[in-house]
Amino acid sequence: MTDAPRLDPAGDEKPVIDKDVRADDVQKDGVEKDVEGEFEAHVRSFEGTLVGRAAWVVGIALALYHIWVNTLGTFDQLWLTAFHFAGFAFLCALRYPLVRTRSPRATRAVLVFDVAFGLVVAIATLWLISNQNAIYDRGVKLSQLDYALSFIVIGGAIELTRRATGLIIPILIVIALTYVVWWGPEAPGVFRFAGLSLETLLFRSIFSDEGMFGSIALISATFVFLFILFGAFLVRSGAGEFIIDLARAVAGRFVGGPGFVAVMASGLTGTISGSAVANTVSTGVITIPLMKRAGFPPKFAAGVEASASTGGGLMPPIMGAGAFVMATYTQISYLEIAAVSLAPAVVYFLAVAFFVRIEAKKLNLVANDPDAPSAWSVLKRGGPSFLIPVAVLIGLLVAGYTPVYAAGFAIAACIVASWITPNRMGPRAILDALALGSQNMIMTAVLLVAVGLLINVIAMTGIGNTFSLMISEWAGNSLLIALVLIALASLVLGMGLPVTASYIVLATLSAPALHALIQNNALIDVLVAGGVPEAARMTMMLADPNAMTALAAPMSRDAASAFIAAMPPEVLTLVYPMVLDPVTVKLALLSAHMIIFWLSQDSNVTPPVCLTAFAAAAIAKTPPMATGLVSWKIAKGLYLMPILFAYTQFLGGPPLEVLHIFVIATVGVYALGAAIEGHMEAPLNWPVRILLFAAGVALIWPNNTIVETLGAVGVIAIFVWNVREDRRRRRPVPAGA
Repeated sequence: MTDAPRLDPAGDEKPVIDKDVRADDVQKDGVEKDVEGEFEAHVRSFEGTLVGRAAWVVGIALALYHIWVNTLGTFDQLWLTAFHFAGFAFLCALRYPLVRTRSPRATRAVLVFDVAFGLVVAIATLWLISNQNAIYDRGVKLSQLDYALSFIVIGGAIELTRRATGLIIPILIVIALTYVVWWGPEAPGVFRFAGLSLETLLFRSIFSDEGMFGSIALISATFVFLFILFGAFLVRSGAGEFIIDLARAVAGRFVGGPGFVAVMASGLTGTISGSAVANTVSTGVITIPLMKRAGFPPKFAAGVEASASTGGGLMPPIMGAGAFVMATYTQISYLEIAAVSLAPAVVYFLAVAFFVRIEAKKLNLVANDPDAPSAWSVLKRGGPSFLIPVAVLIGLLVAGYTPVYAAGFAIAACIVASWITPNRMGPRAILDALALGSQNMIMTAVLLVAVGLLINVIAMTGIGNTFSLMISEWAGNSLLIALVLIALASLVLGMGLPVTASYIVLATLSAPALHALIQNNALIDVLVAGGVPEAARMTMMLADPNAMTALAAPMSRDAASAFIAAMPPEVLTLVYPMVLDPVTVKLALLSAHMIIFWLSQDSNVTPPVCLTAFAAAAIAKTPPMATGLVSWKIAKGLYLMPILFAYTQFLGGPPLEVLHIFVIATVGVYALGAAIEGHMEAPLNWPVRILLFAAGVALIWPNNTIVETLGAVGVIAIFVWNVREDRRRRRPVPAGA
C-alpha cells in the first residue's frame, strides 16, 4: 500500500509522507471520507501486523477469484455475489474498526471483535445462501436459523456501511425497511403502503434480483471490480507519475500552465480512477503547490483541482461504478456510453481550463515552469505503462469483447508493458497490485450490496413510480422545471450519499419521469411538424375522440404542449414507438440517465457538503467552505451540459450534429466564464459582460441556427477586440511620452 504525500507544514514546495492520509484509503466511484480541517481517512493502519498480512493475503485471493470467475470460470450469480460480499465484508471489518481508541488494550479488544464480526457476517452470508434450496422446498418459508442468519447478513451490511460511509445510508436503509413492515400502512396520502410480512421482506432482501445479491451486487462483482483492479495495476506500474509528467510537459510552459497541468492530470487520472476525491489527493499534492508557486491564489488553486478532479469521474473509459449501473439500467452497452461521454467531458474540462486562463491573465502571470520535462522523454520513459493498457482496453471494447474480458486482458497488458519501462512488475509487484485493487474495492463492494436493500424496497412498494408521477405533476410537463427539481434532489442526496449511491437512488426514482418528458419534447416537435402516423392518431383517440381532427394539421408549439399534457401516460407509452424512431427513443433514455449521472457529481463541489473541495482545501490550507464556493463557480459545466443532453442530440446524434453542438457549447461556456469573471485577455466593462452573458446563454440554450450564429459571431468579435486591448495595454510606452 502506498502512502499519499501531503504538503510539508514548513512550506508547500515538497511533498512529504503522512501516515494518516493514504491514497488507497480514498475509495473508488466517489466514496469519500469526512473532511474537517485536514483531509483524514478514518481507517485502521495495520501494515506489518499479522492482521495486515492476513488482509493482504485475503485481498490477493479475492482479486484472483474475481478474475477467474469473470474470465474463465462459471458460477451461479447468487453464489458469485455472496462470495463477493462475504470477502469484502471481512476486509471491511478489518479496515474500518468499530471505534477508534488510543488505549493499546482497548485497541486489541476492538481488533478481536472486528475479526470475529467480519468472520460471522461472511460465514452467515454463505450459510444462508447454501440454504436456498431448502427454503424453496419449504414453500419459501424461513426457519428460525434462516431468520437469524438474515438478520446477521442485513445488519452486518448496514453496520459495515456505517463504518465506511457514515450514518446517512444506514439511516435511509432502516427507514426503508421499516416502511415495508411497520409505518408504511400509517403513512399519509400517496406514500401509504399496505405492508408486507417480515418473512417476505427478509426473503426478498436476500434472494430477489433487486435485493442485496441482485443486479447491483452483480455489477459490483464483475464490471466495477475488474476496472478498479485495472486501475490498481496502472498505478502500480507507474502510470500515475507518467500522467503528471506528461501534463507538465505539455502545458507547464504556457501562461497559467500549472493550472492547465491540474486540468490535464486530473482528466487523464480520471481514465484510471473515476473517483473525484481519489483524483484530488493523488494529483492535488503536486498540482496545487505548482499553482500556488506560479502565483494563483490558494483558494483558486484548490478550486481548480477539485473541479478538474470532479470531471475525472465523467471521463471515459473508466467513469466509476455509475457508468456500469447505467449500462445495466438502460441496456445500452458500456462502450456506447463511454463513447458518447467523451465530447461532453472534454467541454467540461475546457470550461475549467478557461477559468484558469482568465485568472492567469487577470493576475498577469507568466510561464514559469522551466523544469518541465520534454514530452518525448516522458513518453519514452513512462508512456507504455499507460498508453498500451488503455489502448488494449479500448481496442477490445471496440472489437466487441465484454468489459470484463477487456479489463482482464488490459490487466495482463499492464504487466507486459511495464517491462519496457523502468517500473517492471515482478511477482511481488503483481501481488501488491492485486491486494491494492481489493483494498480500493472494499467501500464500493459493501456500499453497492447495501444499496440493494434500498432498491429492493423501491421495487416492492412501487414508490419509484409514485415519485416519478410527483415529478411530472410538479413540473407541469415542463422539462426545464423537472431538471431543476432533479438537480435540487441530487444536491440534497449528495450531502449524505456517495456519488454512485446518489445516482442509483435518483435514477430509480426519477429517470422514468425524465425519460417520458424528453420523449414528450420530441413528440411535440413531431406534432408541430404535422407528421403523426395514422396508427398513432387512432391510439390517441382512446383518450381524446377529437384527436384525429386535432392532428390533421400541424399545431403550434403551445397547442402541441397542451395536447400532450392532456394525454394519459399509459396512452403516451403506446404512442412513443409509433411516432418516434428507435434511435430517438434510445437517445431519450440515455439522456435521462446521463443527466442524472452528471447532476449526481455536483455534491463534490457544491457547498455546504463538498468533500472533494474540502480535500483540496486541506492540501492548499484554505478555508473549506470558501474553497467550496470557488469550486462550485468553476464547475459550472456540471449544470450546463445536462441542458444540452435534454434539448439536443449531443449524446448519440449524427457526428456532424455532435461536432456542431461541441463547438457552440465550447464557445458558450467560455463566454459565460468570461462574463462571470469580467475578464478575457483583458478586463471587460459591464455592458460587454452583459452582452457576453446573453451570447453565452444563446449558445448553451437550444435555439435556431440564426440565434446561435449571432451569439458565436458576437463572442468571437468581442474576443478579437479584447485581444487587441490586451496587446495595447502591454505595449511599452515610448520614452518621453
